[in-house]
Amino acid sequence: MSNHSNLPLINVKNLKQYFSINIGLFRSRPLKAVDDVSFSINSGETLGLVGESGCGKTTVGRSILHLYKPTAGEIWYKGKRIVTSEDISEFRKKATVVFQDPYSSLNPRMTVADIIGEPLDVQQLYTSKKERKEKILELMDHVGLNSEHAARYAHEFSGGQRQRIGIARALAVKPDFIVCDEPVSALDVSIQAQVINMFEELQEKLGLTYLFIAHDLLVVRHISDRIVVMYLGKMVELATAEEIYSRPLHPYSKSLISAVPLPDPKSARSNKRIVLEGDIPSPLNAPSGCPF
Repeated sequence: MSNHSNLPLINVKNLKQYFSINIGLFRSRPLKAVDDVSFSINSGETLGLVGESGCGKTTVGRSILHLYKPTAGEIWYKGKRIVTSEDISEFRKKATVVFQDPYSSLNPRMTVADIIGEPLDVQQLYTSKKERKEKILELMDHVGLNSEHAARYAHEFSGGQRQRIGIARALAVKPDFIVCDEPVSALDVSIQAQVINMFEELQEKLGLTYLFIAHDLLVVRHISDRIVVMYLGKMVELATAEEIYSRPLHPYSKSLISAVPLPDPKSARSNKRIVLEGDIPSPLNAPSGCPF
């Protein structure tokens, strides 16, 4: 019998996600949104996923959760490959997502209690209405919401509070793994730090594992143990957060790091900004080899 304790929680092998794009009458071409991406995430770890808009970050997260059916590749959870619909159903009991936009990801016709309680209903995780209410209030407490908020609607809350509702909903099934799809990019800077700190506290308290997708390099550096850098659907570098920021190897990683503002004026003046020239290749006609 194999020992799963040393296996990564999530293992992504050669993931490809292509979309068919019409380019003329009866003609189509594959758009390679994600092209041969592989990485693993250990239990309790935060893996950051960075890159510019359109590089395939969100598509990776959604493909792992099978919100998109992968074109090719393998997704493994706790040493078991996810293949059948039953595998996907079981995986989703332990894997959830926090979406980017707290304004469009919450149903405006549902109360906070019903939004948070919906996963409990779908997975039938309670035996009585009393137990359901207790679970909802406990989840609200986890994310800093008061019990009197339960009967209110999403439009009555600020962006930061709405994102807390979305996080509570993601926690409802007691997941091991959460895909955090740019969860702070739509929030004010003053609120971002609060939400990031809450993610870290929840991870320590509940033993969570994150795939943290973002384009803000400072946020990713703060929360991540390791970082994947993506460009045009491909993974160009994977290293620890410290290595990525102190000794980036790939030219694209170097250009990203050079754009990060430095708090020390002397360091900022001595920092050489790497300015990229030329146009980004089309994902419909990506170059062979390294896309950069």
